[in-house]
Amino acid sequence: MLRCYFCRYGMAKAAVHQLVKSLAAPKSGISGHTVAILPVTLDTPSNRKFMPKVDQSSWTPLEFVADLFCNWTQDPTQRPSSGSLIQLITKGGSTTLTPV
Repeated sequence: MLRCYFCRYGMAKAAVHQLVKSLAAPKSGISGHTVAILPVTLDTPSNRKFMPKVDQSSWTPLEFVADLFCNWTQDPTQRPSSGSLIQLITKGGSTTLTPV
């Protein structure tokens, strides 16, 4: 049963990656900007509740994600190119952005 869950989870993630790339293509009909962030684990109350014994120092804070989107909105020169997939890696409370 668990293996089936991970298969569906992986397929959903791959579909989102393809969607972002497709929406960013010329003639996609979208005039905006598409970027996907790929955090390992977001630091949410639900994750803390259901995974209390896990090392949470590698979880990306929601505040970081909100600030990131705010910065990209206010200063387009800081924003990755449309269609980008940006991995968020948090270690010891510090988050780095890596294009995939």
